[in-house]
Amino acid sequence: MERDVPALLEKSLDGLHLELLHLFAYQAAALQAPLYMVGGVVRDIFLGRAVNDFDLVVEGDTAAFAESILKKYGGKILVHSRFGTAKWILNESTFKRLDFPVSRFPDFELSFDLVSARSEIYPEPGALPTVERSTIGDDLRRRDFTINAMALRLDGHHYGELLDPLGGEEDLARGLIRVIHSKSFMDDPTRMYRAVRYEGRYGFQIVDDTVALIPGAQPIIGKLSAERTRHELDLILEEPNAASMLARLAELDLLKTIHPVLSFDESAGLRLANLHRFRDLQRISPWNVGKGNGNRHILGWLLWLMPLSQHEIGSLNFRLQFTADLLGSLFAASWIFADISSFTGLKPSQCVERLGSYPLDAIEAVYFVAQDEKTRNVFFKYLSEWRHIKPRTTGDDLKQRGLEPGPRYGEILRQLRAAWLDGELKTEEEEKLLLDRLVK
Repeated sequence: MERDVPALLEKSLDGLHLELLHLFAYQAAALQAPLYMVGGVVRDIFLGRAVNDFDLVVEGDTAAFAESILKKYGGKILVHSRFGTAKWILNESTFKRLDFPVSRFPDFELSFDLVSARSEIYPEPGALPTVERSTIGDDLRRRDFTINAMALRLDGHHYGELLDPLGGEEDLARGLIRVIHSKSFMDDPTRMYRAVRYEGRYGFQIVDDTVALIPGAQPIIGKLSAERTRHELDLILEEPNAASMLARLAELDLLKTIHPVLSFDESAGLRLANLHRFRDLQRISPWNVGKGNGNRHILGWLLWLMPLSQHEIGSLNFRLQFTADLLGSLFAASWIFADISSFTGLKPSQCVERLGSYPLDAIEAVYFVAQDEKTRNVFFKYLSEWRHIKPRTTGDDLKQRGLEPGPRYGEILRQLRAAWLDGELKTEEEEKLLLDRLVK
């Protein structure tokens, strides 16, 4: 299949990234160092998707190539010789050397990863590989799927040449996910989760021969670290259609293999079906407690796991080692969800008393999935209004009245706040009269 690679690059890369790509290509040609754009970025370019960053593979000495970039264009270089990688970090001086106008300086750190072409040897199933410098052909054969094992050469007159020894372009055109060799999942069991993620994201299909390899690799999943296992699930929960991906993992028996309490049934599908819309609501909600793009998976975890008991969450945490914040929110969402019907009919002060110590993201997650309209309204009022209501009186005011600091301070302030919440107070004068009675 003939492709107009320059046109595809112009379509997928913004002007700044495209100019910097040409800079790399020019420098590689000058050093006679074969330079490639490799992997998922090639896949996405061929799919016509926008590309925000890319890794470059050098067939040769990455450190020497990076140093030549530094010498000519400035910036900063971080070299990891053990792994054959380098990162070039651009700064203002770099843009000035390149004669870019100030208006084009990005307001974020701009960097590029440079990697030496390498081969990988797995000492045992599920272990991290031993890496050695090698050829671009070996580098492609170490990758996960054929659609991620294509390379575009960039240097000199080779610019735009496609290297596709494993048939990735044809699989991409047919919408197929295929491993490169029969031991792929044994070498790295996380690839099974990645296969499902790509299948769901692009609307592709995992080929039968690849699906048939999953049962043989399932026992290796237990050897994966908590961090690697959790990371794959985090990535799935950041996807807009995470629900269908989790359902597919359950179908392939790739959830309970992680831990017996992990499942995905119809009710879980209903809770996560609107995950993308809920994230939009987080962004525009009047309380705005969303965790931001860097933690988009948190809401997914809460919606998925809230029906689990406290004991089940604790047991799952032993396997996945959640962050302290996420674990606290999971426990909270579990407790609130289990007792959700009891919130209907509570006075505002009672609701605030019960929810006040719980993380807001847990309360928000339960609000999103609450079915009863009255219950939903309780949580909405708490998130948007009630939690912000406070008495006008402060601890300093109580001190000026001659009260000794101590537990009574908190009790008086709680009573005043409850009176405001429940509509018993409407003016500051009314609060002063109540305060007079409480301090006698």
